[in-house]
Amino acid sequence: MLSLGKTIISSAVFEEKFSCDLGKCKGHCCLQGDSGAPLEENEAGMLEKIWPVLKTYMRPEGIKAVEQKGTSLVDADGDLVTPLIGNAECAYALYDEGIYLCAIERAWENRQISFRKPVSCHLFPIRIKRYKEFDAVNYEELKICRPARKKGLAEDIPVYSFLRDPLIRIYGGEWYEELLTAAREIKKNKVV
Repeated sequence: MLSLGKTIISSAVFEEKFSCDLGKCKGHCCLQGDSGAPLEENEAGMLEKIWPVLKTYMRPEGIKAVEQKGTSLVDADGDLVTPLIGNAECAYALYDEGIYLCAIERAWENRQISFRKPVSCHLFPIRIKRYKEFDAVNYEELKICRPARKKGLAEDIPVYSFLRDPLIRIYGGEWYEELLTAAREIKKNKVV
């Protein structure tokens, strides 16, 4: 574990290797779990606001799920999440050439919205648990990400490096530079 500002970071964030391999995993992270993608309060409001644009990118079954359940909802654990199609994939998942992708991110890529996607999705496979005094930054290892771990190992890409942009999105560039300094120290001390 490493303490950095108001974060406590799991050693796995430094030690594990990761690089998404959509050609092999087919975006199944959009299907994984008992609930939708975790949302921040402001993200739920954003989804409501951009719904008319998102609708143009979504599959009919996703649109139906949102119309029935709302653009966000509170799950059985009391967490704010995206709705699901049945008990399976995220309502905002689109299916393109055999791969699950994000309709929210597609609209962002096309510059129709300024919101890229929920931070929990952008950060995956890192999960953040917020406490009053600190944020716990943990790596979540899932079976579906075996191809990403294999590719990350082959390319020598640590989790924190692969997730540079979302980590900066949440904690800022200065925090990330401190993280890089810590990573160099950790690596140097392991070699000795």
